[in-house]
Amino acid sequence: QVQLAESGGGLVRPGDSLRLSCTASEGAFSGYVIAWFRQAPGKERRFVAAISRDTIRTHYFYAVQGRFTISRDNAANTAYLQMNNLKPEDTALYYCAAGFTDPHNSNDYAYEYWGQGTQVTVSS
Repeated sequence: QVQLAESGGGLVRPGDSLRLSCTASEGAFSGYVIAWFRQAPGKERRFVAAISRDTIRTHYFYAVQGRFTISRDNAANTAYLQMNNLKPEDTALYYCAAGFTDPHNSNDYAYEYWGQGTQVTVSS
């Protein structure tokens, strides 16, 4: 079992950057694939990005490809989502999740453990 906590969200303007962090307080963080999902008001939760246990493989939602970068530091039990050139449509509650799966699996049911989320709002 692993407990996750997100941080780093906030209110930014279009074109700005943010870096989200996902820190595990318990459990074998390095043994899990880590993913980021987001949920906008009135919409379903959607996959954003995922990274393999060994950091070699990543997978992105097409709409964030080239703007967002997922990474992890297993020694620090932390994963990151660097978000550049943010757009209003990126506004959402961002969750990190952990699972025994493959980073190309974008289904939320594949991830067993979830954080509480951090809000990202992009507005001029």
